[in-house]
Order: sequence, then structure tokens, then C-alpha cells
Amino acid sequence: MKVEATEVDGRRVYSVRAFNQGIAHWLSRLPTLWVEGEITELRRQQRWQSVFFTLKDPDDGSCLSVQMPRGQFDALRLELVDGERVHVFGRPELYEQRGELRLKALTIERFGLGAHLAALERLKAKLAGEGLFDQSRKRALPRFPRLIGLVTGNDAAAKRDVLTGIVQRFPPANVLVAETYVQGPRAPVAISTAIGDLCRRGVDVVVLARGGGSFEDLLPFSDERVVRAVSSCPVPIVSAVGHEQDTPLCDLAADVRASTPTAAARLVVPDLTELRSRVTQLRERLHRGAHVTTERHVRRTEAAHERLRRAPLLALERRRARLDTLQARLGALSPVATLERGYAIVRRGGDVVRSSAQVAPGDELSVLVAEGTFGARVE
Repeated sequence: MKVEATEVDGRRVYSVRAFNQGIAHWLSRLPTLWVEGEITELRRQQRWQSVFFTLKDPDDGSCLSVQMPRGQFDALRLELVDGERVHVFGRPELYEQRGELRLKALTIERFGLGAHLAALERLKAKLAGEGLFDQSRKRALPRFPRLIGLVTGNDAAAKRDVLTGIVQRFPPANVLVAETYVQGPRAPVAISTAIGDLCRRGVDVVVLARGGGSFEDLLPFSDERVVRAVSSCPVPIVSAVGHEQDTPLCDLAADVRASTPTAAARLVVPDLTELRSRVTQLRERLHRGAHVTTERHVRRTEAAHERLRRAPLLALERRRARLDTLQARLGALSPVATLERGYAIVRRGGDVVRSSAQVAPGDELSVLVAEGTFGARVE
């Protein structure tokens, strides 16, 4: 392929298109080769015809863009994630429209965990052995926090998402924002310091928020200093770092993990509209309960009043019946009743005669019958 130049004032001038075509032509002469590096910024969408990712040199951070047809990538079934070290076989090419150099991948082989991922695995195992990720350490979030602490980046979308979510759900909430570095070498110390500062200022809960990013961007949230600061935080802490598929180590140490910063807002404050609706329902239930209770007491009072009104009559009836019974029993035992049945009481002087041996012929006796007395002489 011959690239033509234009003569301009004695100069051979190439257009950008011609220049890129020439470079692309020369690159196409290079042989296919293997390139080793760590995968970062892996991007794959069902609608895309290609898969894109970046190969990063773990020693000096050099990067190379890689493109691979999606069908070939899916056929490998490698389930690659950011941080893995791989060998990529392909050829260099130039994307002429933008003048971007990239490697067109023909196949990929997993080489092993990248240096960062291997270090994270070792750190994860170490901290897990110390119990920093134990479920028993997790604390419940306060229902109505008086002051919410937010650790986030300056002018970050994550900060906007959290604040907007909190204000929309619970406008009276008070939020204390600590803006700090959330990526780069200074981030771990800055994040740890911000968490401590918020706790000293009396917050009831802390939200650690950062939006999505590459594997390297989120590395500060897996730094040992940050993980220990999260674990030792004296108040409950919510980790809302990256997207749902991202799992930095601070997620494991936090009391609660939120899939997104917006989800974190839903966790730390209640919904004021729902609270008002709940209060209204409770007020109605209390009103109905009070009405039912009042009616029940009124019925009980009326029943007691009726019982009290009838009690004297019932008591009098019971006492009259008892007196009648006693009278009948006393009447049955009365000597008069015996006399009325034809019996008599015989006395000799003042003594009652109970035996014939008590009298002698000629003795004067007094005989008591049911109606009156009369005298008698013993013969």
C-alpha cells in the first residue's frame, strides 16, 4: 500500500488519514506475538461485537489496549476479572479513525493471579484470620441517626447520590461530609483519617462512598489501613464502594455493605413518607382501640350497676329463704310440735317424770299437753 504525500511549499505533507493508514500498514507487517499483563477495565456488553480491556504491566504501570471479537472471547469461557494476569496472543494494529494503538487478540490464556490480586488474597486471609470479617462483629444501624457522617471524594457523583437519597427520604437528616482522596497513593491515609475525624465529631453512623472505577481505582479501599479503620470504627459503618460486582476488602469489614451509594442512603435513614403513613395508621388503630375499650368498659359498668341494683334484693331473698329453712328446722325440733302430735309432758313437782319408778300411788302430777295443762293423781 502506497501512501501519497502532497507537495506544499517544497515540503512533503501527509494528511492525518494518510499518516494513520501508513502506520497501520506497517504495523500489519509485524508478526503475531504473546503479551503478558494484568487485566484491567474489562468491558463487555451483549450489544457490542467486541470485548475491550487493558493490559497493565504490574512493574511500571504501562498499559496496552486490547480488543477481541466477543464470540471468540465468550468461547474461551475464562470468566476473567480485573487483576488477573494473562497471556494474550495477537497482533498490533492501529485504529485509524482515532490513531489509537491496540492489540487485536486472537486468544487468551490465564497465567495466574496478578500481583495486586495475589497481594489482596494474602491480606484478605490475614485479616480474616484476625476475625475482622466475622459476622458477630456486625452492628445494627441506628433507626434514627442524629448525625450521619459521609466519607467521599470531592465533587463525586457518589456524594451527590448519597446526599440526594438522604434528603429525598428524610429531609430533617443532618449530614457531615468529609471530602478526601478516594484513589491514588494518598487515599488510604486520607480515608482512614476522615473516618476517625467524623467519629470524634459525634456521628451516629458513617457512610463510606465511592462510585465505580477500574480495579486500580478501587485499590485504596482494600488497603490494610483503610480496612482496619473501618473495622475499628466506634460507630456502625456502611460501605458503598464501586458497583455491585465490586468487592473491596472494606466491604467485608463494614457493618453493612450497600451495592451502590444510592442504596446506602436507603439504609441509613427511614422514609419520611412511610413514617408519616405508619404514624397515621397507628393513630387510627389507637383511636379504634380506645373506642372499643371505652365501649367495653361502659358495658361492664352497666352490667356492674345492674348487679349492684339487684344485689340487695337477691341478698334479702337468700336471707329470707335461709330463715324459712331455719324456722322449719326449729319448728320440727320444737317440743310444742311434739305435743301437737299427742304427746304430753308429766311433772312431779318441778321434775319431769321420765320413769314410772319416779312416782308412787297417790302422788299429785301436772300434765302438759299441746293446749293447756291439767292435774292427775297416781293410782
